[in-house]
Amino acid sequence: MGAQRAVAVVDADGIGSHLPGALARQGLGCVVVRSDTPDAGFARDADGAGPYDVVHTGDVSATAAALRGRGVDFVVAGTESGVLLADALSAALGTPGNGMSRPTARRDKYAMAQAVAAAGLATAASLVTGSPAELRAWVRQRGEWPVVLKPRASAGTDQVHFCHSAEQLDAAFAAISAATDRYGGRNTTVLAQQYLHGEEYFVNTVSRDGVHHVVEVWRYHKSLIAGTVPMYDYEEPVPADAPGVRQVAAYALAVLDALEIRNGAAHTEVMLTADGPVLVECAARPGGAHAPDVVSRCLGTNQIDLLARVIARPGELADGTLPRYRIGTPLRYVSLISHVDGVVPDAARLAPVRALPSFTELVLAAPEGSPVRPTVDLSSSPGYVYLSAPDAAQVEADYRRLRELERTGLYAAPVAAGDH
Repeated sequence: MGAQRAVAVVDADGIGSHLPGALARQGLGCVVVRSDTPDAGFARDADGAGPYDVVHTGDVSATAAALRGRGVDFVVAGTESGVLLADALSAALGTPGNGMSRPTARRDKYAMAQAVAAAGLATAASLVTGSPAELRAWVRQRGEWPVVLKPRASAGTDQVHFCHSAEQLDAAFAAISAATDRYGGRNTTVLAQQYLHGEEYFVNTVSRDGVHHVVEVWRYHKSLIAGTVPMYDYEEPVPADAPGVRQVAAYALAVLDALEIRNGAAHTEVMLTADGPVLVECAARPGGAHAPDVVSRCLGTNQIDLLARVIARPGELADGTLPRYRIGTPLRYVSLISHVDGVVPDAARLAPVRALPSFTELVLAAPEGSPVRPTVDLSSSPGYVYLSAPDAAQVEADYRRLRELERTGLYAAPVAAGDH
């Protein structure tokens, strides 16, 4: 019997933390690599140590040699911070990877838009600048509000601003320029983009040798925070044959080709506008904070398990035998939203949430009693809840009850003895 095949997972954080187990279920070994630019949003041990097999210190050749010595024949990114290093290691090892003609287009959102536009696909009008004056001139010339400002190479909703006036534009430019991104990089320039109107979807995929498989398509629903800032409210899977979904999925697969995403997972966000699909952004890694087991119970499959399968048995993708998602029990992923300064609730305060008839799972972003600030983006959300029930009306009723609980004290700080 030969040695067990091994897969390297770069930054197995967040959703990527499920990959070692999924690989093991396919009979594959796993080597966890810590990049030199990990996401500051994920918890770290106090001394910076962790369950890593290989720590990358900047020398791709040395890290590749360490992986070669462990029998690694495939490298994937566990989360966004691992995308560039996973690509570089795949190239150095000669293992199945993504195209390397413009690898930064898979992280730099401006380069991404350029690559997608060069392939003849619709993109949002964009500008990269380090000059507030140039930014104001671009906005004046376009004559459209709101305008979206964001860092070129961050993730999630980190430092994403929706500007409705010149004053907000200046303030957002200053905030982004003064900040570092989630991976410790300075924002030396700012990306401005056209605000896209329509319905927003995400398409999660797995790919092997340039052949793609759509794992699932979900639709985002947003609400306005403070009347102007769109916040991810909840998201639901949509049937593959629902109106517009085939068009969105076909566009997403064309984006993968434009970005040379040939092996591994991807998470592509697409706005279905009146003129057709337009890219929001695409990430060459598994999508988001979903709980794979919950998704499988409702859709029959999930991206993490299918990624492990196409690594172990690429023929299943090539011959079309990978499972297709089907929506069984209605499912809703609800982002928690705090309207106050408070704390992460304890078990007693969460009891009414867990008692909701459609309650399925709760994931908190921080330990009980940790400070909670008013939610303005995904990074300041206290966590998320899955609601699922055979009756979609029950899911909707429980969602409304959850929002009521949030408005009426779910995050309130406990009253200290003697304060009443």
